[in-house]
Amino acid sequence: MKKMKLWALAATMCCSAVNLTSCHNNDGREQGVAEIADENRQGDCMTVIDDYLTDSIAPHYAPGEVCIPCVQVVEYVESNPDSVMVWGDFWVNNYNVVGDTLKCVSGGSHPGKMTLQPSEAGGYVVTAFERVEDGSSFLPSAKRIFGDKFDAFQAINSDEKKREAVRASQIADYVKTHSLSVKYYQDYGWPAREIPLQ
Repeated sequence: MKKMKLWALAATMCCSAVNLTSCHNNDGREQGVAEIADENRQGDCMTVIDDYLTDSIAPHYAPGEVCIPCVQVVEYVESNPDSVMVWGDFWVNNYNVVGDTLKCVSGGSHPGKMTLQPSEAGGYVVTAFERVEDGSSFLPSAKRIFGDKFDAFQAINSDEKKREAVRASQIADYVKTHSLSVKYYQDYGWPAREIPLQ
């Protein structure tokens, strides 16, 4: 199964650290090589998280032809070079390609905190995933895991309109990258939605 970067971070890069020493953000501030390297590292970690969701979480659901995670980051923290922690609302969605439509066959939400550390092969690997529990344990476990970030998590988790916009954007990225001949995505029992053009 092909994988790609599918993540929702509010950082926009305007140049590559390979051939420029600085550039400007959208607000006109200079962005140095170190800041760009930090963003690249965050991007690498988010790719690892997508792969983890696809390989380790999605198989617990009914299988589909493709898995497209939907990730909304609450907070990204590098406490030291050997440990990265990412709190977020992590979703997996498995789809079948039916004509011009991605039909969702399964999926679910797994909010919590992921810990990543450098791997021996280079890059990062998810070494721990502390998940919010279901049912009556949802609220107490969410408060424990997110701590002072709980209000930010709750705002993200309860905003269905924003989550759907992020999901649509990430589906569009996947479709474009993998040259899929689809125009719509659809959840069971709901009308098909148009995939936004990229």
